[in-house]
Amino acid sequence: MEQHRAVVIGAGIGGLTAAVALRRRGWDVTVLERAAALTPVGAGIGLAPNAQRALDVIGLGDRVRELSAWQGDGGMRAPDGRWLARTSARAAADRFGGPLVLLHRATLVEILTAALPEGVVRTGAPASVAEPGDDERPAVVRTSHGDLHAELVVAADGIHSAVRRSLFPDHPGLRYSGFTTWRVVVPAPDRTFAPHETWGRGRLWGTQPLKDGRVYAYAMAAAPEGAHAPDDERAELQRLFGDWHHPVPEILAAVAPDAVLRHDVHHLPDPLPAFHHGRVALLGDAAHAMQPTLGQGGNQAIEDAVVLAHHAGRGLQPSRALAAYTADRLPRTTAIVRKAARTGRLTLLSARPAVAARDALITAVSRFGPGLVLRGFDGIADWRPPLRDDLPRVS
Repeated sequence: MEQHRAVVIGAGIGGLTAAVALRRRGWDVTVLERAAALTPVGAGIGLAPNAQRALDVIGLGDRVRELSAWQGDGGMRAPDGRWLARTSARAAADRFGGPLVLLHRATLVEILTAALPEGVVRTGAPASVAEPGDDERPAVVRTSHGDLHAELVVAADGIHSAVRRSLFPDHPGLRYSGFTTWRVVVPAPDRTFAPHETWGRGRLWGTQPLKDGRVYAYAMAAAPEGAHAPDDERAELQRLFGDWHHPVPEILAAVAPDAVLRHDVHHLPDPLPAFHHGRVALLGDAAHAMQPTLGQGGNQAIEDAVVLAHHAGRGLQPSRALAAYTADRLPRTTAIVRKAARTGRLTLLSARPAVAARDALITAVSRFGPGLVLRGFDGIADWRPPLRDDLPRVS
């Protein structure tokens, strides 16, 4: 089989998944990562059944599930501890064909890199697209060590993608969502708890167990763009959430001040005109950055990677293959970006009457069982890849 060269810019979850998937399709792949080392953000990631099915295509789904915590029964709570809605792991698995699993991002990166031969991923290697190419000419990727010519370039360079800006300079770009997020990973508290997400007035907290005995917790709150705590971010979290229900105070007591990650949330509310230009394909946050309110950012990047490899491996000319990729992915991800934004507005309501009405509605809907609550993920978590890839892994 003649091997064609693909260059992946960015070694995040989407870029690494694309590298694995393309190699299974017979591509010679090089991954260029700007950072000096692969040091994933110290946070968890939930993988819904849609992303797990994509990982099954490249032979990694079982390994991911083996190293993950399966999210058990839990639900949505109010800051005083009242349950607004209960969720059932069995109901979710029955509805979507599998459970939601949670693992540390570092674990997922290790699984993906272990599926690639040594030397495929090059760190400390910033890169840019000098020429996007076309059906007659290869793309050109500029690096500090010279230019690389490639039949396919995968731009997985994240939310602040330089490739996206260069390919679509007239697009309005990122927009601040109006809220910021915090993430921590700490040892599990002595007292047990059920997995939960707690909605307050303009604030949200979530606590989920990891398989290794630690806990992944995340928080969101409305805040001005670029704001920071006057002292440290743990103190800020204590001010915002310190009087919320168990296990929130215990988690805050266990985290070190310098171990709290804080990031403003930006997204792309205006969809790109396409996810490709010439021989360059965008994926993940570079293509469709979304708010984290549905937990689908990384999941959609994994979907992108597998769908891209599917079309790139069908022997089509680049313009047709990448147009098919755009046709598959742009409508789906645009709908999810918009739904995540709507969920964000609902989550972070701050007026007392609006919050009371929201909580009453959630409680009323939950009385009809977890199925009605889960309906919000219909068309998302039940997604299936376009074709199972049974090609052997390229050595």
